[in-house]
Amino acid sequence: MATITTSEIELQAKPSGLANADHGSSNDNQLNQAEPNHDPDIQPSPGSMNITTAMPDGGYGWVVVFSCSLLTFHFNGFTGSWGVLQSHLLETSLQNVPTSTITFVGSLLTAAAVAFGLVIVRITRLIGARYSAIIGVLLLGMGQLLSGFTTSQVGGLFGLSGFMAGLGSAFLYSTGNTLPTQYFSSKLGTANGLVKLGGGIGATILAIVSETLIQRVGIAWTFRILGFITLSTGLPAAMLLKERNRIRNAPFLELSMFRNRAYTAIFVAAALGTFTLFAPPYFLPLVARSIGLTSTTGAGLVAGFNACTAVGRFGSGPVCDRIGPTNTFLITMLLSAASMLAIWPFSSNLPLLTVFVVLNGIANGSFFVVMPTTVAKMFGPARAPVAMSQAITGWTVGYLMGPPIAGYLIQATHADREHSIDLYRPAIFYAGGLALASSVFVLVGRLAMDRKMLKRI
Repeated sequence: MATITTSEIELQAKPSGLANADHGSSNDNQLNQAEPNHDPDIQPSPGSMNITTAMPDGGYGWVVVFSCSLLTFHFNGFTGSWGVLQSHLLETSLQNVPTSTITFVGSLLTAAAVAFGLVIVRITRLIGARYSAIIGVLLLGMGQLLSGFTTSQVGGLFGLSGFMAGLGSAFLYSTGNTLPTQYFSSKLGTANGLVKLGGGIGATILAIVSETLIQRVGIAWTFRILGFITLSTGLPAAMLLKERNRIRNAPFLELSMFRNRAYTAIFVAAALGTFTLFAPPYFLPLVARSIGLTSTTGAGLVAGFNACTAVGRFGSGPVCDRIGPTNTFLITMLLSAASMLAIWPFSSNLPLLTVFVVLNGIANGSFFVVMPTTVAKMFGPARAPVAMSQAITGWTVGYLMGPPIAGYLIQATHADREHSIDLYRPAIFYAGGLALASSVFVLVGRLAMDRKMLKRI
């Protein structure tokens, strides 16, 4: 019996002669506009054939999007509000602990969320997305709740807020990245944008909630209350998840994907970009304090930054569908680099700092939508989970080391002890330089797909 490759399945979904044409359809920025993936050893499961050829582009998919968005609200809200929590930990129970050490807790949280991506995709295929999400909610919620008993112990925070909550986030992040690809094709960018919008809203709300709770009940009870909120609302959302098709026989790794120059370039671009993503929300409270602003204003700036990430997450989805995810990815990284190199180093007053927060926040939020959408469009729904998990696993070093490197630079210049933004510039230029390097690799990947820059890809 003849075998059918994933690429052949995708071509069968289009009229003959139109598979490689650019007619403005949303599927024309699939892999046919990059480099073809001829990989006959990888066969789709029988159920995955229907995923490609009969995408509902809605229906129960919107329930899945809502549930994934709520789950993203919780884990992204916790990481997005870590700068507020970190600032108060340094002022109260951990006054003698270096800034870079506490920053490492937040970095471990975000790094763990991506480091186990490949393993969790495998687990999800065995037990299903619903049970995978339930495990994620339990780990995240209990990690937050138990952290309330270790606010004066760095080791406890590493184990609970860092590793345990991070592992829970990994389950939820994997689900949110892969499940919408089973329900959406022409509206995949919009669906991903709505999922990530939940994270931006969560980071905005929880930054404000965390500051308010800390002022009223203290840092310990703030962690506990966040845990209760996660468990009480996250578990019902996880129960609503449902897969259209279970793909069980896909490989654990597809290293042959790296023969695709575009995929390799996008992989490197994303890996570099992650070094810079959490520098603004982690250090905005410290920068605000250095220019004479109050801790409440610093928390407000973090909340404003997170609100702008929500705008970027929501707005970039339809833009991906309109001009192509790779083109949107390039614009995103250029905006991130420009805001860090041209505005943040000179933001010695609230108005300029606000301009930076708005522009960088939008770019920051867009990253989390455009990168997964770019990879999903390259390889189609059957191979997207592995392709995205490989790429997202590449974020681990950036998530783990990015903010601490900036923290070490801040300590080296004693910026956290002075009242001037000048001493923060080495850390800022480090982040901005890596964002610029990331945009260069996105451009390389874009040109590998097609040299016509005005084409939708």
